[in-house]
Amino acid sequence: MRPHGNIGSDPRQRLLELSLERNASLSALSRLIGRNGTYLQQFIRKGSPKKLLEGDRRTLAEFFGVPESEIGGPEEISYNPAVRLPLSAQDNEWVRVPRLPLGASAGPGAISSTEMPFDNFGFSRRWLREQGLEAAQLSAIRVEGDSMEPLLRAGDEILVDRAPRPFRDGVHVVRLGDTLVVKRVAALGAGRLSLLSQNMAYPPVEVCANEVEIIGRVVWKSGRL
Repeated sequence: MRPHGNIGSDPRQRLLELSLERNASLSALSRLIGRNGTYLQQFIRKGSPKKLLEGDRRTLAEFFGVPESEIGGPEEISYNPAVRLPLSAQDNEWVRVPRLPLGASAGPGAISSTEMPFDNFGFSRRWLREQGLEAAQLSAIRVEGDSMEPLLRAGDEILVDRAPRPFRDGVHVVRLGDTLVVKRVAALGAGRLSLLSQNMAYPPVEVCANEVEIIGRVVWKSGRL
């Protein structure tokens, strides 16, 4: 009888290593498999559940591009990243969201650079649909500075939804001249907006609505623990 998983390996430790290598938070990975944000943290830290369900394990293995056996799957049915998945599974269920070489400042400001993507994040089409998001309207950029800590930290990558929607208060990426900033944006009335930081060391900034361009709403983040 063939053993389940890799001999001597710890699926929980391996999953944690993969999340750090990919710079993907456990909460984001939990949402990727349709679970609450603490699901994988409990799996790794507390051993609950004792093992991942087959569908969850396969989704994570495909996301990381590793055999399922590395995260607790049996060798004989392990996903092999060298084998191309069927069209329906590989090309229709997953979409690529571009990572742009831009920094959205959470501090004093950053000048935007070229917007040609240098890489992609893979997202479940089903998950995006459940969140009401359209892949063509999404892009990922890097957070710079500390004014949005602890919500967003320098080095985190954020998913920005650029779909045209009625404005509502929330965390947005906005452009001030040539500078991109990420702030919690609140309407003040009379055509004015307040740009708020999570870090209380930074005071609110009040601007006229026509002084800023709202690029999009922040809907997801990825970052190291």
